[in-house]
Amino acid sequence: MMTSVIAVEGLAKEYRVYDKPEGLGASLRGLFRRKSRAVEALRGVDLTVNRGEFVALLGPNGAGKTTFLKLLSGIITPSRGTARVLGHVPWERADDFRRRFALVMGQRNQLWWDLPAAESFRLHKEIYRLDAARFERVRDELVDLLGVRKLILQPVRELSLGERMKLELVAALLHEPEVLFLDEPTIGLDVVAQHTIHEFLRHVQAERRTTVILTTHYMKDVAALCERVVVITHGDILYDGSLAEIVDRFTTHKIVTLDLDEPPAPGALERFGFPCEIRGPQVVMRIDRSRIADVLPEILRGAGVRDVSVEDVPLEEIVAGLFRSGRTRPAEPAEVSA
Repeated sequence: MMTSVIAVEGLAKEYRVYDKPEGLGASLRGLFRRKSRAVEALRGVDLTVNRGEFVALLGPNGAGKTTFLKLLSGIITPSRGTARVLGHVPWERADDFRRRFALVMGQRNQLWWDLPAAESFRLHKEIYRLDAARFERVRDELVDLLGVRKLILQPVRELSLGERMKLELVAALLHEPEVLFLDEPTIGLDVVAQHTIHEFLRHVQAERRTTVILTTHYMKDVAALCERVVVITHGDILYDGSLAEIVDRFTTHKIVTLDLDEPPAPGALERFGFPCEIRGPQVVMRIDRSRIADVLPEILRGAGVRDVSVEDVPLEEIVAGLFRSGRTRPAEPAEVSA
């Protein structure tokens, strides 16, 4: 039986934004009569996450992803709705709850900038009251998995972005949290650092059955790590399901790439009736899923086909399409004078 670790019902967060008018006169009037408007960062979200799940939370900038993680970690309080993480209401900030989760934000540091990471690790040991032997065992395991043992005695400010992020992950996992929130942990990293972090997170999540919620703009993170995807737009959940299902549900075609001996004659492939892009001797076609089996043999009977590949539509394209065709932003609320 699956155990629910995160249970959210009708969770919403609204901010009030004050507009500053242009011009000296308008600015002076604004000192006595300010105009404000309500901005809904999150609008009545319902979500359940079971123990051991690795969930990707996707959405365009301003969709409410980071706000959602801040609510689940208790950094901010909601405007309405309820949430329980590990049986606790996050924004009550109970000591037991704080010892059982971790939050890593790709653009913010938890390590002391001017000190070696080893000193920050020792501080974490004291904050979480970790047994010395357990602390050393977990620290050594994590730094060896990420290959950063030589870096922990070097001041953090001297490290590259990828090196810092690896050490941030070590710090977050020293107390062996049951729930891990990751907010764009691979932002700005090169492909080697991304791959290393993918391998590390897969290992940790499998070994410890850690429940992980990941926000990212890199679809490679999603494909490498997550089986479940939640798409959020304008503060609402647009899709919640498996990674495989999102491909089947939101695409009707596959991409067929042909490598030919020479560029095709004009109009040679248009007779099949599918969108066709010619790049010299390479041809890219978008063929309806239901017709692949019938059309592909006929295409291959054509002369000069050296190689062929049949692939699903890239995940980036599917998700971008969801963002564009998803719910349009509701009309801006009327201005209110304060």
